[in-house]
Amino acid sequence: MKGEKKDLLAYIREGHEMTQGEKLNLIIQLSIPSILAQISTVLMFFIDAAMVGHLGARQAASIGLVESASWLFAGLTSACSMGFSVQVAHAIGANDLKRARRILRQSLTCCLLFSLFLVVIAASIHRPLPHWLGGSPDIISDASLYFLIFSCAAPFFQMESLFGSMLKCSGNMKIPSVLNILMCCFDVTFNYLFIFILDMGVPGAALGTTVAIFITTLMMGYFLFWRSNMLGLFGKKARDIQNPLYKFKPKGDVVRTAFKIAAPMGMQHMLMNGAQIVSTMIVAPLGTVSIAAHSLGITVESLCYMPGFGIAEAATTLIGQSIGAGQRVLTRSFAWLTTSLGISVMTLMGVLMFIFAPELMTLMTPVEEIIAIGTECLRIEAFAEPMFAAAIVCNGIFVGAGDTLKPAIMSLGSMWGVRLTLAALLAGTYGLPGVWTAMAIELTFRGIIFLVRLWKFEK
Repeated sequence: MKGEKKDLLAYIREGHEMTQGEKLNLIIQLSIPSILAQISTVLMFFIDAAMVGHLGARQAASIGLVESASWLFAGLTSACSMGFSVQVAHAIGANDLKRARRILRQSLTCCLLFSLFLVVIAASIHRPLPHWLGGSPDIISDASLYFLIFSCAAPFFQMESLFGSMLKCSGNMKIPSVLNILMCCFDVTFNYLFIFILDMGVPGAALGTTVAIFITTLMMGYFLFWRSNMLGLFGKKARDIQNPLYKFKPKGDVVRTAFKIAAPMGMQHMLMNGAQIVSTMIVAPLGTVSIAAHSLGITVESLCYMPGFGIAEAATTLIGQSIGAGQRVLTRSFAWLTTSLGISVMTLMGVLMFIFAPELMTLMTPVEEIIAIGTECLRIEAFAEPMFAAAIVCNGIFVGAGDTLKPAIMSLGSMWGVRLTLAALLAGTYGLPGVWTAMAIELTFRGIIFLVRLWKFEK
């Protein structure tokens, strides 16, 4: 199967025609490793949340309070990585491997500097952040320390994201996926060690994740720099062995293109996570139980939408290489095939979530009140999964095309104009289920407008 996947990817670069069966086969081959990795990542946070949840509602709420802010930093590192990896995908599609490796070298310098900048910001705001979010005094200390430890791992998040996205855009989904699965195993092991054996509680959850990411980053770098046939810089796989250090210096054309791609994505992550923070502020007055149910429910729901992100990653690779190869018809075909597959898979996941919502919440916490509220919220959200899939996969398609500004504006308009407005209106009357009803309505609306955008984009 490995050889077959390589041949099909070569068809894109070499301009060969592909049958519908070959296209679907390639999509599935690229998607499955990524889906497994995405699901394993969710399971990692699922298990982490369950570990903390079993410490009590206060501990779960302390992480839930700053969770959106923590993942804002991770999202920004991902946006920075994509600014360069999309360019690499286009270069590979055009069979210009020398340019691909040149972009890779420059990305290392830019991404490292950016991640260090994020660490400085995190260290500056970690103490007042829980107060800004409206946290109660009994959870502020743990929330502040968790955010600081997690956010100071930004360089590891950045390099792991960059190395993985570079491998994926070259068509190598298997190695990043296997390593992400291993990272989940490391995370569970280290979290158990720090949370329970060393009795560190909430800070132990952040520290365990940091150690797991650090180990994974080292392994991901080895496979990218020493083992990649297309992008290897060192060892037997190196293409440009005599690389003086100045070749790692960022160049204007690469940085400008990266900024054009990454800036809308970064702004989207900032404002989307800002919206998540505002959503948390809407939930916070509902009480500790609602905060915990909201946080744990989001972790459970992510089991449904991670397959969509896996297919979106495959779409980014296929669209990027197809555009680089100048194959417009193939690009259009891959766009609609990946979108249809994403909707089908996430519809099934939504049905399963609706049926097994009580059991899934029971795995997260023994508190009956949290289970009851969380179950109701998950069943509301299940109806939004098909259109959520459309939004996720379409966004991956647009990223592969280097078109990130308009989709970012659409997502932000939907989030701020629909979800938060409805959540603020419904929270007072219907509590947490009202907030999740607003979420379901907004995700459905976002999926519809993304499908319209894809249809216009392909014309």
